[in-house]
Amino acid sequence: MEKDHGSGPGRPADALGMTPKEMRRLGHLVVDLVVDHCESRADGPAIQQGTPEELRAVLGGPVPEVPGDADRAIRTLVDTALANMQHGDHPRYFARVPGPSSFAAVLGEWLGTGHNAIATSWGGGSGPTTVELVVVDWLRELLGMPEGTDGILVSGGSLANLTAFATARAELGDGVAYLTDQTHSSIARDLRALGFPPDHVRVLRSDEQLRMPVGELAAAVAADRAAGRRPLMVVATAGTTNTGTVDPLPEIADLCRAEGLWFHIDGAYGAPAALSATGAAALAGMERADSLVIDPHKWLFQPYDVGCVLVRRPGALERAFTINAEYLNTSAAGGEVNLRDRSLELSRRSRALKLWLTFRVYGAAGIRAAISQGIALAEFTESRLRADPRWEVVTPAQLGVVTFALTHGGDGAHATRAASLAASGYAAVTSTTVHGRSVLRLCTINPTTTEDDIIQTLDRLATP
Repeated sequence: MEKDHGSGPGRPADALGMTPKEMRRLGHLVVDLVVDHCESRADGPAIQQGTPEELRAVLGGPVPEVPGDADRAIRTLVDTALANMQHGDHPRYFARVPGPSSFAAVLGEWLGTGHNAIATSWGGGSGPTTVELVVVDWLRELLGMPEGTDGILVSGGSLANLTAFATARAELGDGVAYLTDQTHSSIARDLRALGFPPDHVRVLRSDEQLRMPVGELAAAVAADRAAGRRPLMVVATAGTTNTGTVDPLPEIADLCRAEGLWFHIDGAYGAPAALSATGAAALAGMERADSLVIDPHKWLFQPYDVGCVLVRRPGALERAFTINAEYLNTSAAGGEVNLRDRSLELSRRSRALKLWLTFRVYGAAGIRAAISQGIALAEFTESRLRADPRWEVVTPAQLGVVTFALTHGGDGAHATRAASLAASGYAAVTSTTVHGRSVLRLCTINPTTTEDDIIQTLDRLATP
């Protein structure tokens, strides 16, 4: 029987609609503006910041009451709102962890937005749900997690880690979490938001290599048991934000197995390096995690936002997050998955389409090559620093990150020079501290960055 899609005559006019001709014209304008940005981004500033007064003067004003000029509004967004921000896809944006999104991913994002795609329930979005399940399984396979591992896409690492911690506690109960002074700052906030009391968050001082000290970890676990507390979970890092350091994952995995602890790995930016030979060697043991977090909007070249949590125990996410209500009764027998039951999000846009299209267009080989290039660029940066008497390498190139300091008078100058470089528009770098020492830091994961970009950036930083 032919379905009736309600396309007959007599449908009322849409007050918010446009003619197909106007939609195409404006759509082509937006595409042109985005491609113009991609083509010329290296010629613009890596970061730009306006004042509140300047931005409000252009973007603010009273609520628009009558229809306005769409072309002018679009160009105002591009010229003012989108100009005044960090450009994480700029080839000389080396600060924090860049987000150098690929164009195939942008296309996937547009398709999802244009179709108002939802990935909440099987009944409401079986197609987008399947895409997400496929993408999660691709990530599982590429990162070495075992078959049966479940996963979910969320907004980023903060919510992915929180989702994993809530799942661990739902599976094992309350207890103490162990991390280090190099663990990402959002982790402690996640634990606090979940109600972990202060004496159930044990922060260990990292060792001389800025890694989690396994001996001290074992001693802390033993001390907590002796004090009547229950050790619950170890939070290791696969690529710290500050230095790219990887904790001793095999040794931590052994300890967690012996002590019955949940082994969580925050690999938000670093975990995708496992696709490369160099990264796979550095990340050995990651596949033993009970839960693993990655941010595809970093080193898998996706536009913001998309994070992922993988959980080794089949069904653990559903046991932690399933909700039931009369109006949500859309399940059917047959193994369909309702993704609303794997995290705190009920309304969920489809974040998987862009990642699926990226893999289909470039293949894992293309992504692997781009990741390898980022690792090689950091190693090139380290070699330039070591050959220049103006600089001292503080931590070597690790998973696309290197930190360094001026050999003379650097402490007060690092932040000043980083700010001056950003104000010039040429590049953006991070000034930070490593065990209390002031340093500069470059993260080189953008595949459009060249060796000359590195050379010129270092020269500008070295010149007062």
